Amino acid sequence: MSDHSRRGFLSGALGIGAVAALTACTSNAAPANNAAGAAPAGDNAEPGKPVTIGFSCPAADHGWIAAIAANAQAQAARYPDVTFEAVNPTTDITQQIAAVDTLITKKVSALVILPNDGSQLTALGRKAMDAGIPVINLDRVFDSPLAYRTWIGGDNYGMGVAAGTYIGEQLKAKGVSNPVIGEIAGIDNLPLTQDRSRGFVDALSSYGYSVGPRQAADFTAQGGQRIAANLLQAAPRLDALWNHDDDQGIGVLAAIQQAGRGEFLMVGGAGSANAMRAIKADDTVLKATVTYSPSMASSAVALARLVAQNRGMGDLVEKEVPMSLTLASATITKDNVDTYLPLGFES
Repeated sequence: MSDHSRRGFLSGALGIGAVAALTACTSNAAPANNAAGAAPAGDNAEPGKPVTIGFSCPAADHGWIAAIAANAQAQAARYPDVTFEAVNPTTDITQQIAAVDTLITKKVSALVILPNDGSQLTALGRKAMDAGIPVINLDRVFDSPLAYRTWIGGDNYGMGVAAGTYIGEQLKAKGVSNPVIGEIAGIDNLPLTQDRSRGFVDALSSYGYSVGPRQAADFTAQGGQRIAANLLQAAPRLDALWNHDDDQGIGVLAAIQQAGRGEFLMVGGAGSANAMRAIKADDTVLKATVTYSPSMASSAVALARLVAQNRGMGDLVEKEVPMSLTLASATITKDNVDTYLPLGFES
């Protein structure tokens, strides 16, 4: 999302398996495997000075956000030199600001913040930075680089490119001409949704294809089922369908099954464990998903620790942690799903 969404691909430099280029967007329960994937970080794993890392994220209204919180806590627990202080998650921006203010008052060593709204919390990030507390801005970017020390997040445009490329390759291989390609987006007024759709359009155009019926849902299973039912009714024929989010994909697949449709292939988004299991079983229209991994929260905690300890990333020549890290979006199919399953989150 934003201009940061294409700034480079650093997929191994942290030395934690979670940063290996995985995906979503967003269950109120966080199963144990949501926190899988953290691994030792070479020299960076050696204990340093004790630091306190404050953490804030939205309340979990779907699996991806639940995994964000679980991954952050699990990563912090790996370090004997880290005290982890998480404030109560909330979807209320005013409450999030008040909660993070308490961490600033406590003078924590560093903050990891996934804001409910990057624009509305920019001043909060700036307040922390002005107080000498480095901020790791996670996923939803603040409006000003003065509000954070480092941004880390997924590549929304790259998700669209990956989905469009997979669909384009599959349809070309089948010799399909003038295909009908549907798209079920997330929330249309979010920059991340706009970036995903733009990447999808750009990738399909390189094959001479375009997006056909398109509707936006709301990143929930209920919304996905309702919108998919509408789209399927309006489109008596489809050759392919991209659903932006594996959480809402639960409802999308339910609507497809209820409609008795199976003439097309579907690509998901985010990399949920249930989507990966469906891909492995190969018994639905879902043949692939493109990643936007909540493992980015693990990496954000690892970065916050290094910044607070005035350390750089062990595999880089530079002495300081980079200003921005964008995780690549991988395409998960039946051929490679076993590699990614340990990093999947439960919807």
